[in-house]
Amino acid sequence: MHGEYKVPGGKLVVVDLEERDGRIDAFHLAGDFFLEPDSALDDIDRAVTGLPVEADVATIAAAVRAALPEGAQLLGFTPEAVGTAVRRALVTAPGWGDFDWEIVHDRPLSPRMNLALDEVLTARVGEGRRRPTLRLWEWNESAVVIGSFQSLRNEVDPEGAARHGYDVVRRISGGGAMMMGANSIVTYSLSVPASLVQGLTFADSYAFLDDWALQALRALGVEATYQPLNDIASPSGKIGGAAQKRLANGGVLHHATLSYDMDGQVMTEVLRIGREKLSDKGTTSAAKRVDPLKRQTGLPRDAIIEQLKATFTSLYNAEAGRITDEEYAEAEALVASKFATDAWLRRVP
Repeated sequence: MHGEYKVPGGKLVVVDLEERDGRIDAFHLAGDFFLEPDSALDDIDRAVTGLPVEADVATIAAAVRAALPEGAQLLGFTPEAVGTAVRRALVTAPGWGDFDWEIVHDRPLSPRMNLALDEVLTARVGEGRRRPTLRLWEWNESAVVIGSFQSLRNEVDPEGAARHGYDVVRRISGGGAMMMGANSIVTYSLSVPASLVQGLTFADSYAFLDDWALQALRALGVEATYQPLNDIASPSGKIGGAAQKRLANGGVLHHATLSYDMDGQVMTEVLRIGREKLSDKGTTSAAKRVDPLKRQTGLPRDAIIEQLKATFTSLYNAEAGRITDEEYAEAEALVASKFATDAWLRRVP
C-alpha cells in the first residue's frame, strides 16, 4: 500500500507498507523532508511497523514521537503528518493528480445564486455528474453571508446592513459571518469527491484543500500561512477564512473568502462582533485583525484572481469549464425554494 501527504506549507511525506494479520508490516517512510539524525528514519519505520491497521493519526503520531531519539529534528513534517500518510495509504485515498479538474469563472450573480450553485455543483460532483471543480465567484451586490448555525440577530445589525446596502443570506456550511462587499473580496469554492480528503481529519482537510491558494498568494509576495482551524493569515493579520459542508452523497464543498479591500467602520456597523469572539485574538477590534490583499499587493482584484487560476492550473492541470444551463436552472429553483426564503434565513433566529 502506498500513501502520500503534502504538508501544507511543508514537505511531501510518502509511506509504503503492507498489511499482515491486521497489523502494519514492512513500513517505510520517505519524502523530501529533513530529518536529523539520519538513524531516526529507521526508528520511525520500526515504530510504525506492528501497529494495528485501525490505528488513528493520533496513535501513529504518538508511536513515532516516542521512538524518536532525544534532540531529533523534524523539518517540513511532523509525526502527525506520518500518521496522515499512513491513514491515506490504508484507505487508498487518491491525490489531486488523480482527478480531472475544471475551473469555472463565470458572470456576476446574486449572493443567493452563488450559494445555490455551491450546493448544486457539489451535489453533482458527489453523484459523478460533474468533474471536481474550482469556481471563482463574481457577484452583483453586497451581502453578509452568515454560517449555517449562526444566530441571525446575534450576528447582524439589520439597520446597519440596510443602511450600507448589504443583503443578508445564510450558507450551508458552518463558520462565521463574512462581509462580502461587491469587488472587495475574492471568493472561491472547491467541489470535490470525499475520496480526496479520505484519511484526513476534518481539521487537516482545511489546510490540505487551501494549500494551493497559499502558494498562489506567496507568488504575489504575500507571506500567507494557515492558522487552524480555518484562517488564512499574514504576519499583519487575517486575510480570510474557509468553511466546509460534506454532503451525504459523497460531495465535499470547501469555500474560502479572502479580503481584498475593506472599510473597518462599515464592518462594525453591519456585524455584531462580540468581545467574547475577540477574547483570544489579542485585539479589541475586528477590523484591525484583517490585512486586505489590496494593501499587501497593490494589485487589482482581477490580477489576484488570475494568479489563483494560474496556480491551480499549473499544479493540477486544470481546464477551463462552464456552468451548464441545466445547472443554472437547478440553482435558480434552489434559490426560490431555500436560499431566498425567510424560513432558511431565520432557521437560527
